[in-house]
Amino acid sequence: MKVIGIVGLGTMGVPMAKSLLRAGFEIVVSGRKSEVVAQLVEMGAGSAVSPADLARQCEAVLTMLPADKAVIDVVTGPDGIANGGKPGLVVIDSSTVSPSTSKRMAEELAKHEIEFLDAPVTGSEPQAVDAKLTFIVGGKKQIYERCKPLFEAMGKGSFYMGSHGAGTYTKLSNNTISAITLIAFVEGIVMAAKGGVDPERFIEVISQGGARSGQIANKGPKILQRDFHPNFATALMYKDLGLAAEIAQEMNLPVPALAIAREMLKIAIAKGYGRQDVCSVIKCYEEWAQVEVSK
Repeated sequence: MKVIGIVGLGTMGVPMAKSLLRAGFEIVVSGRKSEVVAQLVEMGAGSAVSPADLARQCEAVLTMLPADKAVIDVVTGPDGIANGGKPGLVVIDSSTVSPSTSKRMAEELAKHEIEFLDAPVTGSEPQAVDAKLTFIVGGKKQIYERCKPLFEAMGKGSFYMGSHGAGTYTKLSNNTISAITLIAFVEGIVMAAKGGVDPERFIEVISQGGARSGQIANKGPKILQRDFHPNFATALMYKDLGLAAEIAQEMNLPVPALAIAREMLKIAIAKGYGRQDVCSVIKCYEEWAQVEVSK
């Protein structure tokens, strides 16, 4: 595969496009933000007027979109990929969506002899910029093997998880753990700060023991520096937990910790932190405790 299309030029899509360019792939982009498209064209990308037009020019199309409806519209809409792609095209959806959406897209594209992989990622903006994402893939294994060079160009690794939907099931389960871990960390560090403990020292200590986690490593420094720039926005994590809650309900699976974490993010959104990084949820706890956690 040499010519790759990219739809969804946001926080993640743009650095992923740049990684593919650096790796020597030809890319074609389509997006609503003309200035972003122009920037990528200046770097050597081609452009398309619609997802259908983009699909006509490419051997594979990567989508990185914010929600299920956007994926459905881009893939199956009137100017969607399905209406422009030739038989043999591969669509790789790296959005975080419902497993039912992934399965539906696979079925719809199969009618056009187009292949589909659900391939959400772990990692946020810094990992996308550094090409250190991890791809979690569902679909046909032989199609996954064909696409591995793309995953290697944008990330540090990829994992084949099984049939269509397996990637999205894994991603939503991962984000459930991430959100619950973040809330636990926020509660603990606010408690320590309220007790007079140095927050920076606190993170150093807990990072040596059983409480250590990737969330603490990633979000601890941002909290200490009062940096709430959205590497992963609160509203997006809330959306993902909503999808996780839906599949838990389908499975008749109790998820009380997920429910609490989601409610905390809902409070943060009500406070106006929806577009800030998910770690901004700490400001709710700080308000209640009347303490600020900083370096």
